[in-house]
Amino acid sequence: MSEKLLEIKKLQTKFSTRFGQVMAVRGIDFAVEKGDCIGIVGESGSGKTVTALSVMRLIEKPGMIAGGEILYRGEDLLKKSEKEMGKVRGKKIAMVFQDPTTSFNPAYTMGNQLIETIKRNMGVSRRDATGLAKEVLYSVGLPEPEKRMKQYPHELSTGMRQRVAVAMALSGEPDLLIADEPTSALDVTIQAKILKLFEKIKMEKELSMIIITHDLGVAAEACNKILIMYGGLIMESGSARDVLTNPMHPYTKGLLGSVPGINSNPSGRLNTIEGSPPDPIKPGPGCPFSERCPHAMKICGLKIPELHKTENAGLSMCWLLDEKAPRHSLEEFLGGDRA
Repeated sequence: MSEKLLEIKKLQTKFSTRFGQVMAVRGIDFAVEKGDCIGIVGESGSGKTVTALSVMRLIEKPGMIAGGEILYRGEDLLKKSEKEMGKVRGKKIAMVFQDPTTSFNPAYTMGNQLIETIKRNMGVSRRDATGLAKEVLYSVGLPEPEKRMKQYPHELSTGMRQRVAVAMALSGEPDLLIADEPTSALDVTIQAKILKLFEKIKMEKELSMIIITHDLGVAAEACNKILIMYGGLIMESGSARDVLTNPMHPYTKGLLGSVPGINSNPSGRLNTIEGSPPDPIKPGPGCPFSERCPHAMKICGLKIPELHKTENAGLSMCWLLDEKAPRHSLEEFLGGDRA
């Protein structure tokens, strides 16, 4: 029987602005089981990063977690004090932030910053932390780790800084690693190396992972499960294979149609999703994708759909899958291009 490492229930995170409340995450549910690598995919502003920061309890004012539960091994992290969370961050759940350049202090060497992190996470002496730092840098494939430890952040390439950031996250031996856009600042060759690194450390250290990305190719390469986010909600979830080859939500299908090589138009011409994302301050009462959806029905703009089970044991937040939906509307959505 699979073990739930992390369970998110009805999570809501909002930000106060002078224009009103921004509901960045609007009540989402998902679970990470031991051994999972889950990809959270969506456009900028969909709520991906806010979800990760909420899990880490790193939402700063004017933001706040407005409701829900974040259960790590059955314990609600939202009920823990900041001191108690200090024992979770880095040691139980660690995060690699989006831009490796901003993860480091430019005034200190890479080695000094990594050693201090290890001392804090592991409670060991500086001498032992130095030895562990070399080991963890070697484990992430950083060439000449002793030399790199003496260098400053600006002296390393972006790919090297990303490896050090991963090493820093792994230094506390966490159960769960969250990586926010880990390949966005890298060229294609280095992207492939970082993804192979994630696969290697996941296998060797038996890590569970959440990878946040706007790149469906990254999710396809690295993840066994995928969540598609839009407008602060999860539109679709399921196994990576099913979501990517047999999408059951119009937004997912639109994303796939705009990516070359994955379910792209047979003519070779990429599709676009017309329109703009919903207003986060005044979202409509219905599905956030309804105004951009070519298959929208009247009810789509009036009420948020329930999550419907798909034929592949996944979930899709779409009125087309409701038993009362017109069959011709569903058939039109599925179309003849479906395998």
